[in-house]
Amino acid sequence: MEKNYLDVAKSWLSPSFDEETRKKVAELIDGDQKELEDRFYRTLEFGTGGLRGIMDVGTNRMNKYTVGMATQGLANYLKSLYPDAPKSVVLSYDSRNNSRFFADITAGVLLKNGIKVYMYDDIRPTPQLSFSIRHLNCNAGIMITASHNPKQYNGYKVFWEDGAQIVAPHDVNIIAEVNKITDPSQVLFNDDPALKPVTIGAEVDKAFLDSIYTLMLSLDSVKRHSDMKIVYTPLHGTGSRTVYPFLAKMGFTNVIHVKEQDVNDGDFPTVVSPNPEEPTAMKMAMELADREGADLVLASDPDADRIGLAVRNDKGELTLLTGNQIASILYAYMLERWDALGKLKEGDPYMIKTIVTTEMLTAICAKYNVQLFNVLTGFKNIATVVRENEGKRVYIGGGEESNGFNPGTFVRDKDSAATCGLLAECAAYLADRGQTLYGYLQELYAEFGYYKEGLTSIYRMGKEGAAEIQNIMKEYRQNPPKELAGSKVVEVIDYLYPEKTGLDKSNVLQFKCDDGTIVSVRPSGTEPKIKFYFGVRGADADERLAALKEQFK
Repeated sequence: MEKNYLDVAKSWLSPSFDEETRKKVAELIDGDQKELEDRFYRTLEFGTGGLRGIMDVGTNRMNKYTVGMATQGLANYLKSLYPDAPKSVVLSYDSRNNSRFFADITAGVLLKNGIKVYMYDDIRPTPQLSFSIRHLNCNAGIMITASHNPKQYNGYKVFWEDGAQIVAPHDVNIIAEVNKITDPSQVLFNDDPALKPVTIGAEVDKAFLDSIYTLMLSLDSVKRHSDMKIVYTPLHGTGSRTVYPFLAKMGFTNVIHVKEQDVNDGDFPTVVSPNPEEPTAMKMAMELADREGADLVLASDPDADRIGLAVRNDKGELTLLTGNQIASILYAYMLERWDALGKLKEGDPYMIKTIVTTEMLTAICAKYNVQLFNVLTGFKNIATVVRENEGKRVYIGGGEESNGFNPGTFVRDKDSAATCGLLAECAAYLADRGQTLYGYLQELYAEFGYYKEGLTSIYRMGKEGAAEIQNIMKEYRQNPPKELAGSKVVEVIDYLYPEKTGLDKSNVLQFKCDDGTIVSVRPSGTEPKIKFYFGVRGADADERLAALKEQFK
């Protein structure tokens, strides 16, 4: 029988919770019932990537108790999987409010459960956490971050021994263990000051940067253009720990700081949202680039896995490129250089993209006769293909439309440091032949066709909003559109049916038209919204994209 939210809230008045928490819950019970319901109508879901939610008291919030209970579930799973073997977990955290606090709670619970913990001495990015799991030979890794979400959020990402976010069977098994923890009294919170994690820092930093340095392809070009002006911003996050030193290691000597955004601050005071996909987040860096005369603007989000890129167009104006455009440049550049260096002749190399990422990548890979895998949204699915092919084939790189890319196998997630390095050296490589990144993109359009992509997100908050999002998906399944922006729908792909797609089950719909138009519909796994991805091709792509956005607004 489903518990009433009020009864659940009252259970948080028990001695299992600290005095401050009990006081806040009592005030909520006597106050706004809508707010009380939103905080207690469900337990913050420990999904296949971990936790993510607004920070505050309540079962549907990120707090010491939901984090502790999730960690106890993970600890129980590790103990059941490796009952007689030593167990270790590496732990990192970003600059968000309470990230260090949640990291300390997490470390304490693991230690109290007899699990060795390696913990960074300060903030570090998600990709470095991914790298350090295998570098330190750990069973798992945990990253405290809510990625690019607004400041009210925090999260908890779980990675497995291969450095990738958890997938089957471990994801469902961990979720089952977490769901068994229903009260803080079941959690072994650390009350022993002698139990402390092993502190890590500079040694792993060096190993990480040394490793991704080997993936660069045009360091001679970097030497010739070492003074190229590059503006970079970490958007108050962890990128300051890896991107600055990596660009310096590559030989770039004129990297310009957005000093206000070098400050690690979980309130993200200079941006509305620390998402480098959004023009508002890039505004300060682009304005600085105009003042300094820089041609390249790079950025990363708070946990430094995804990137932002602005370049000068043919009018000399800075323009922000989309994740699909960035991916097109990276795939074309890497394949061009791998071909020139003779690296495509060995190891049966391949690349990967997600199903909602531009089809231009399919055409680029076809040119070089390199297989391109299509996977479900989420970098863990890219990492799965890498793991399945490890030791058999050579992985060049993979990316997704949401500004995430990763070359090589040192990291099993998106990596802003390696990606910023590749983009900067690509700019230097193109400068050798009197070309720009923007000009290179226009050449790709001329060769492969004009591809245009877009994204519309519809937010629906609270319990009613979650139900409405599910109803939207249900309606599209029962009554799929027959036309999209005047184009006939010729195929409907429902990813709930693995036997038809060849991929894992996922709540995604895709509509394909006779002119190549593709619309994908997918509820977000981390935010209260439903996403509509649009892909069109041809001379009238801009007009058709506008029509699609109007149709799905």
